[in-house]
Amino acid sequence: MVLLHGLTDSPYSVRYLAQLWQQRGYVAVVPRLPGHGTAPGALTAVDWETWLAATRLAVREATRLAGADVPLDLVGYSNGGALALKYALDSLEDSHLRQPQQIILLSPMIGVTAFARFAGLAGLPSVFPAFARAAWLNVAPEFNPFKYNSFPVKAARQSWLLSQALQQQIIRAARQGELKALPPILTFQSVMDSTVSTRAVVESLYRYLPDNGSELVVFDINQAADLRVLFRPALYAAVNTLLPPAPRTYTTTVVTNATAHTLQTVARTTLAQEREEHRYPLHLAWPADMYSLSHVAVPFPLSDSLYGREPDEKNRYGISLGTISLRGETGTLSVGLETLIARHLQSILSMDDDARR
Repeated sequence: MVLLHGLTDSPYSVRYLAQLWQQRGYVAVVPRLPGHGTAPGALTAVDWETWLAATRLAVREATRLAGADVPLDLVGYSNGGALALKYALDSLEDSHLRQPQQIILLSPMIGVTAFARFAGLAGLPSVFPAFARAAWLNVAPEFNPFKYNSFPVKAARQSWLLSQALQQQIIRAARQGELKALPPILTFQSVMDSTVSTRAVVESLYRYLPDNGSELVVFDINQAADLRVLFRPALYAAVNTLLPPAPRTYTTTVVTNATAHTLQTVARTTLAQEREEHRYPLHLAWPADMYSLSHVAVPFPLSDSLYGREPDEKNRYGISLGTISLRGETGTLSVGLETLIARHLQSILSMDDDARR
């Protein structure tokens, strides 16, 4: 198994998942993608093709460790999701690349915001010393030991180029009938995601998939959150407008409130090629003070020491971001509130097998 982390991230973001599968007998290889895990400036000197080369290297290493006679699974989070899918599509065209048997995507970067397209232009003034700051979309204190807080323009540009190459390859493979050889894809995605395009997951990937056992799991907003007066009205129907009408070529599972007035959750599953929706209680409840998951919430459990709401060891890395509840004057902190948003999931892996199907 090969697990790929996200942009500005590190292997820590998929560490919990790697350990989980390792305990089940898998060989788990988690490469640190080039430009990551050192200093944010390293991302100004890499391109997406280098990340893809590292992905291929990781697959070869996993094969060496586990052998070629066992299944190969690819797991990708955010930008790593785009890399995992790109590798799988490349393997359909290149017989020298080993083909995976399953792909698991977490908040995958199938599409990004339109601003990323023009990020390269935004950074042009940085060639002049007085405008060096223009090379960065954000410069912030680096207090997170496993993720950059600062974000260079070039990294945004490379993520957009990767997503464009991926989308074009998906369309080309669909037209040529090659997607029928693609392995099943299981995706976990929050309906609210300000980092990647949730709609692109549906319209630029899943709409082209054949009936091959793929599934899309979407996490709705907390419909019972006491913030209705602050929500944009469209948010309450976001899931319904996201998915095309059934029947679909893939299974969908929507994790949402049992009713609009309770924090208890259910899984609403519609199997591929069916119209009927099945509801399964999950025995999990939304925290009363949380209105949605965030992009970075999906890979982390409640017990994570850095991001978890209930860390096993608080402040193990100097700070426990998941325990912070801010009350105070804006402008006091050296970082924006978006840096401290909810970063854990009340674990997708704690659902029993019946509920997940």
